[in-house]
Amino acid sequence: MSWLQALFSNDIAIDLGTATTLIHIKGRGIVSCEPSVVAVQIDGRGERRVLAVGKDAKEMIGRTPMGIEAVRPMRGGTIADFEITVEMLRYFIQRAHSSRPLVRPRVIICVPCGITDVEKRAVRESAEATGAREVYLIEEPMAAAIGARLPITEAAGNMIVDIGGGTTEIAVISLAGIVHSQSLKVGGDRMDEAIIEHLRRKYQLQIGERTAEAIKLRIGNAWPQSVTQSMEVKGRGMTAAVPSTVTVNSDEIREALSDPLTEIVRAVRQALERTSPELSADIVDKGVVLAGGGALLTGIDHLLRDQTNLPVLIAEDPVGAVVIGAGMALDDPYLLRHVATK
Repeated sequence: MSWLQALFSNDIAIDLGTATTLIHIKGRGIVSCEPSVVAVQIDGRGERRVLAVGKDAKEMIGRTPMGIEAVRPMRGGTIADFEITVEMLRYFIQRAHSSRPLVRPRVIICVPCGITDVEKRAVRESAEATGAREVYLIEEPMAAAIGARLPITEAAGNMIVDIGGGTTEIAVISLAGIVHSQSLKVGGDRMDEAIIEHLRRKYQLQIGERTAEAIKLRIGNAWPQSVTQSMEVKGRGMTAAVPSTVTVNSDEIREALSDPLTEIVRAVRQALERTSPELSADIVDKGVVLAGGGALLTGIDHLLRDQTNLPVLIAEDPVGAVVIGAGMALDDPYLLRHVATK
């Protein structure tokens, strides 16, 4: 029966991110890329009922009436709300596997390299609760390196920096194993918080997460640009407590992002310092590869290149690199045996 299920099943790779969940299906590629947000309704007895998942739920952040809240069940790369995470996973898996609803799929889930055994068990159980036939876990930097087409099975050093929503994963990989890794609780969310704090402090303007993210995507940068960009930002004035509009520019946003970016640079430098001379020589030749949504921040490659004096490259598909790599591992029995745990 297991052989028959394997024949008809669509294997699924999941990048269960703090900000975004991506689904990759064998033979079809990335079929879903949606925010890791769930809208729930709470009744008088405190029981919760899921109303929306993904994009529809994200639209509700900061706009829900009494009794409804938009929840982000993943925080810092780990499960903060187990029940809601199960519902979110079930929704994504069922929608991605809807063409074969009676066949239980094999599932591989990407996890941060600093995750504890308790947190691994929670991730595995959440996938099993959705009806998965087999569940594998793979560390995010390893999956990102595979998805970025790095030669991880060779006896040579490969350095990957995966900047996600909740964490930044840094790893040096050789012979299909992680030689050194570091998981930093800094990512896109911390950048959004830094922008919120900047506008609150400088302009006495209160904005929400979605507005901060829009500012980061539009004019956020990590390295001085030849042309200074600006945009109007609407929010609630803290002095008069009425709607207000201010104009911000890319230079001040770069300054606002300096603290989280400095932490990422410091962690990368520490990882390089702890790498053996032989692997360091390989990294000098190959450079550092960036993946994750944070790699799309304008100028972040220039910043790391300036601070490390190393070549810095951005993966061909930085956002999808992790889930693509996980899907490639699921397709290759040899690779799966060496890089994933069941």
